[in-house]
Amino acid sequence: MDFNPEEMMQQAPDLVMTYGVKVLLALVVFFVGKWLANMLANGLEKGLTKKNVDSTVGRFTRNIAYYTLLTVVIVAALGQLGVQTASFVAIIGAAGLAVGFALQGSLANFAAGVLLILFRPFKAGDFVEAAGIAGVVQEISIFSTILHTGDNKRIIVSNNAVMGGTITNYSTLPTRRVDLLVGVSYGADLSLVRKTLEEIAAADERVLKDPGITIGVSELADSSVNFVYRVWVNSGDYWPTYFALNEAIKRRFDEVGIEIPFPQMDVHLDK
Repeated sequence: MDFNPEEMMQQAPDLVMTYGVKVLLALVVFFVGKWLANMLANGLEKGLTKKNVDSTVGRFTRNIAYYTLLTVVIVAALGQLGVQTASFVAIIGAAGLAVGFALQGSLANFAAGVLLILFRPFKAGDFVEAAGIAGVVQEISIFSTILHTGDNKRIIVSNNAVMGGTITNYSTLPTRRVDLLVGVSYGADLSLVRKTLEEIAAADERVLKDPGITIGVSELADSSVNFVYRVWVNSGDYWPTYFALNEAIKRRFDEVGIEIPFPQMDVHLDK
């Protein structure tokens, strides 16, 4: 085929009109569609926020909606250019399948992140124990959960590990029970022990009156009579009350003469 400059010059206006209009329409579809996708996604997030949905859930839903709509917009724009979108969608599907096999671990974390955000076993600010780690939840992202431990360490745990094990949320309920085991000698006055434990609980303002305290003999052990001592406190007062009660028990028992047994060894020397 011979190259004819004059013929090309004559066809140039037609080519510009034909393909120029297609490119222009494709650009209009892309930019207008992108603007609409962003507006709809932001509107969805604002609507969820007004319904008091957690901000993490709202942000995640907004991103999923935006990128889904943006994919539709891109396919529509390519259709304006004459690209066979059916083949394009098939190529995207095949590429997605290949990427899925290559990123199985990441996809597992992604799926776990979706479940964490949708079912919300915990939220930012909760004190939880998950994947063998205990700490305050700082952030829940799509692939990982960030915890701050009590000794101020920042630990990033994969969402798959979080969802694959037991999750203990210490912040969900407003109150917690402090369980102590108090051992006294066999020679102790059990009525005095019970009365002293009741006085200790009554003297601590953090101990809740309702549902009350539990004091009872749980075991006649080898060297001690063991009492269960259970009181209810607000969740935020758990550890301060736990430590304070242990100290108060030792001090009050010393004052009233209740002996707390401890291991002893008698050594006899034969001459």
